[in-house]
Amino acid sequence: MRKQLPIVAGPGCCAPISQAPIEPSDAIDLAAAFKALGDPVRLQLLSMITSHPSGEVCVCDLTPAFSVSGPTISHHLRVLRETGLIDHERRGTWVYYRPVRDRLGALSGLLATSADTIVTA
Repeated sequence: MRKQLPIVAGPGCCAPISQAPIEPSDAIDLAAAFKALGDPVRLQLLSMITSHPSGEVCVCDLTPAFSVSGPTISHHLRVLRETGLIDHERRGTWVYYRPVRDRLGALSGLLATSADTIVTA
């Protein structure tokens, strides 16, 4: 069994990178989450989970949307879980996934810029 990475606290965990340098320990944790999002299948899975109207989605609804095998989808979902981007709950034989909104907010907040730091071409 793989060790689950720690989840950085809510959206206020780190100042935006445009305002202050990231602490080394936060950089390691956040980089793992960004790395997880660097795969197109994982990014699509996260998008499908996060945008689902009910707030959660069954793996049975995710798998048919991809041309990869079920075990490959399971691998990608495990990576998203281990980086704290999604959570899951088993109900009978099915697993339901939901986003960890605080974690997603932390990633989003890290990349936030103030209006005076935006450079226009």
